[in-house]
Amino acid sequence: MFSYLATVEYIEEEGTYEINYCDFPEIQGVTFSKENIELEAEETLTAAIAELITSRLPVPSPSVSTEDAFIVYLPILSCLKIALSNAIIETNTRKSDLARKLNINAQQIERLLDIHYASKIEALEQALYLLGYDASVTVTKRASLE
Repeated sequence: MFSYLATVEYIEEEGTYEINYCDFPEIQGVTFSKENIELEAEETLTAAIAELITSRLPVPSPSVSTEDAFIVYLPILSCLKIALSNAIIETNTRKSDLARKLNINAQQIERLLDIHYASKIEALEQALYLLGYDASVTVTKRASLE
């Protein structure tokens, strides 16, 4: 759903690995360990996406593969929250109107959109459905890492 591409560059003078995101040129992650690149890439990207959602800005769709890039996978729950945020923006729906349709309060809508909050998938699916979207999950075998 929302798997983004990033590149990594070793900065020898600083002894760090710099992570740059193809779809988010203003975002940069840094780690000191090669083993932590994927984890740092996900954490940095998640924090940046949380800021976009809070600011009520659309989260861009991932770009197609580029050379020397690796995929930053986001959890399914995060992907559903991104999809819901984008759907709210795209349909020009007020959060209070969606809360009323879902028979929940405004604070619960904020939790549905909070990328760090463990919402129930069923609630996100229902919210997306009410906005005219269907959610589905696809499971595929990954290519070998080595």
